[in-house]
Amino acid sequence: MELPVVDFSSWYGFDNEASQKRVARELVDACQRVGFVRIINHSLPESTLEETFEWSKRLFALPEEEKMKAPHPGGWAVHRGYSWPGLEKVTQIMGADDDGELKGKLREVPDVKEVYDIGSENNTSQPNQWLPETTLPGFRAFMTKFYNDSHRVGQDVLCALAIGLNLEDPGYLARRHSGNANQLRLLHYLPVPAEDLEKGLVSRCAAHTDWSSITMLFQDDCGGLEVEDISQPGTFVPAPPVKGSIIMNVGDLLQRWSNDRLRSTNHRVSLPQLSDRIEGSNRMTRERFSIPYFMSPEEDVLVECIPSCMSEERPARYEPITCGDYNKMRMATMY
Repeated sequence: MELPVVDFSSWYGFDNEASQKRVARELVDACQRVGFVRIINHSLPESTLEETFEWSKRLFALPEEEKMKAPHPGGWAVHRGYSWPGLEKVTQIMGADDDGELKGKLREVPDVKEVYDIGSENNTSQPNQWLPETTLPGFRAFMTKFYNDSHRVGQDVLCALAIGLNLEDPGYLARRHSGNANQLRLLHYLPVPAEDLEKGLVSRCAAHTDWSSITMLFQDDCGGLEVEDISQPGTFVPAPPVKGSIIMNVGDLLQRWSNDRLRSTNHRVSLPQLSDRIEGSNRMTRERFSIPYFMSPEEDVLVECIPSCMSEERPARYEPITCGDYNKMRMATMY
């Protein structure tokens, strides 16, 4: 299985209704068959992505005491700031009342990564935890702009999905994503012995789905992302990095919204496939940087079946739920 590729170059320009419909059809087809798609020729300049990764590397190269000047708040209610290695455990367990013993066993295999989470400056319920300006001058201004630029690209993707789903209103999804509830995540996967990953003693990021509407992922050149082949459950295939591209995937909310027409597919971060990403006689993996951007509606938005995705033959499969209630159910398992 290879990731489908959708070229967004024809989405932009003049008098392009037919071209936009073609892009929209290709995008929805990919999201139905695989749940993941590689987007090329989008509107984020490659130079901007390169600069974003440089800022991320500078952030994680800071001494621990400097990064801890913007710590992730305790608990799961606020999802911002710096998370040190071992704090977060990605899991598919649902709900705060699930089996505590099972959650404890999952945490015995730590995720060897550190994270810095950023949201909208307008989101008062999820306030950003910024480093002092003197610690990393210019970081806040750059990341705020990148957050907004990524939202603009995501709005194009949501409009394309709406058109591809035959919605009469192409802004149906985009209007429900103001940008205030999105999340920009800077990720640094630390070097780790390949043998420890192979034996399951540690994890980079365990198999999971995203609970957002869509995720746009920017990768460095290390690799390690794997996507489940839905025709062979339990089989994961590499999704190698391609410079300048975006890997977009469907999240759980959009699967609910689309009545399971679009797929939220399991994925994980494991060993990179290429031998030059594993170094030295003790087979240490290279460090890896990646930047996912999660697009979600605000907490009070009701997620209910998209009109064009249900019929008498295919009634709604999920009860309506607000985005806030769904997020609480998922986030309570992570910290």
